[in-house]
Amino acid sequence: MQQNVLILDFGSQYTQLIARRVRELNIYCEIHPYNNPPKDISGFKATILSGSPFSVRAEDAPHPDLSEIRGKMPLLAVCYGAQYLAHFHGGKVEASETREYGRANLSVIKDAEVLFEDITENSQVWMSHSDTIKELPTNAVRLASTTDVLNAAYRIDGEETFAIQFHPEVYHTSDGKQLLENFLVKIAGVKQTWTPEAFVDMTVSELKEKIGDDKVVLGLSGGVDSTVAAVLLHKAIGKNLYCIFVNNGLLRKNEFESVLDQYKHMGLNVKGVDASARFLDALAGISEPEAKRKKIGNAFIEVFDDEAHQIQDVKFLAQGTIYPDVIESVSATGGPSATIKSHHNVGGLPDFMKLKIVEPLRSLFKDEVRRVGAELGIDKELLGRHPFPGPGLAIRILGDVTAEKVRILQEVDAIFINGLKEWMLYDKVWQAGAILLPVNSVGVMGDERTYEKVVALRAVESTDGMTADWVPLPHEFLQKTSNAIINRVKGVNRVVYDISSKPPATIEWE
Repeated sequence: MQQNVLILDFGSQYTQLIARRVRELNIYCEIHPYNNPPKDISGFKATILSGSPFSVRAEDAPHPDLSEIRGKMPLLAVCYGAQYLAHFHGGKVEASETREYGRANLSVIKDAEVLFEDITENSQVWMSHSDTIKELPTNAVRLASTTDVLNAAYRIDGEETFAIQFHPEVYHTSDGKQLLENFLVKIAGVKQTWTPEAFVDMTVSELKEKIGDDKVVLGLSGGVDSTVAAVLLHKAIGKNLYCIFVNNGLLRKNEFESVLDQYKHMGLNVKGVDASARFLDALAGISEPEAKRKKIGNAFIEVFDDEAHQIQDVKFLAQGTIYPDVIESVSATGGPSATIKSHHNVGGLPDFMKLKIVEPLRSLFKDEVRRVGAELGIDKELLGRHPFPGPGLAIRILGDVTAEKVRILQEVDAIFINGLKEWMLYDKVWQAGAILLPVNSVGVMGDERTYEKVVALRAVESTDGMTADWVPLPHEFLQKTSNAIINRVKGVNRVVYDISSKPPATIEWE
């Protein structure tokens, strides 16, 4: 039986990183909002309390009931969680007199504490809080300090409850993974059995139970997520899976034909549907990014509804939704987080469609999806494909979308992506693409003045899309790519390179 770890989310931007670090230890975990925990926690072996943008001193501060958790299973309270245990259980939390944000070093580690085994004195940690714990809660023992934070870590006598003022889940905490392993494996005794193989076995079993003999229609995109979802479903229900690949007119150059060709040898039942005119008509005159996404989402639903009616007794619509899609569209936990942007495949279906949704990858990050795909034997080249947005080139064309703008961007994108492959740079980049800007610039070609479009090139490195840094591509490559675009793509006379990171920017421009 799978051993689970419960993560209670107080709205921290880092909560999903906690889940990633736990999973990297081959331990399964689930995130639930602090105000809506699972009714039955008997299947959980340990609990982690996340950080939060709130102050425990505020009137509207999250105030969870931990009576079924504390003292009954191992508990690790992170940042806000540590302050919460102190503030409401005999300690004192006050506003910090000094800035407590960024790198710090553990200056005191209490000897013989399992939580800090194999963690050295002066180990770097990451602080991110405006309040500080002035007095420890009842029966607490200090475990570690930093130069500015006296109570950086503590435990409660008589129970397996630990609290830390820093964030072990972020990259800048050098021994964060070791601390989490100490807590989960050595203290809580959680078995490290959650592997890609275990995920496949568990998911296939769940899909069989959920779907039974019913039929499923799945929208393929040619990307990693929908392909892995399709192979998982095929493994579970075989011929009852009907795959549809829609040409929305917003794909990369020649992608409709090449994607259909790559699926021929995978044993999947795939039907290609050219609905490009339908999508371009729906987008006519629409410039606002969210409006474009919603138009595309509605068009997808209409196409699937049309196709589903041609399959007798289909009951489910499958989607390749993954965790970052859910997180950015709406709080992944129902907790206090903000919507960044909507995704065309998140948010359910209208009432007129009687199909139920099945999303086998909904809880996975992109790198986890790739590992599952490798376990399923999917071709490495396909698994290595860069992510491509569901709305396609529509959100890389700033402003309204027309067939001519799509043509221009397809040509630019093809030169850029093919160039990355030729220069052996493709696999060093997590995601790349071109953006058509809604401005013209003055140029000169030969002896003639031009007034044509500007395109931006974007290449980022990331692990899961939650954060991303721009890639410093070689200057010679950028120079040759820019020259090729301007010389070969009619309508473009200027190329720029995007050097912003996420945050504060997003990977896509819309």
